[in-house]
Amino acid sequence: MHIRGDHAELVVGGRLDVRSAADARTVLHSALDSGRGDLVLDLTELDSWDATGLGVIMGAHRRAGRTGRRLVLRGVPDRMQRLLVATRLHRILAIEGGIGAAS
Repeated sequence: MHIRGDHAELVVGGRLDVRSAADARTVLHSALDSGRGDLVLDLTELDSWDATGLGVIMGAHRRAGRTGRRLVLRGVPDRMQRLLVATRLHRILAIEGGIGAAS
């Protein structure tokens, strides 16, 4: 897994899973704590995520709300969109363009 960017936009690539969760959580929390406005999480380079990775995203979403910010997902891959719909998390998370608009 790799994450690059700043406190306004992060690009997540590789696998967001149990092995990378702690590092991802640290980077996301740091970005949320040090910025203002929306934090865009670009997932176009993300290969896969597991339940732990999805938990990291949800934790960042909650932390964003507590810091007066909003976590916005961009470029959610199709199979991950299906998981968000199946779990109904697409109703909770801010997804740029909505489900179905990302490629």
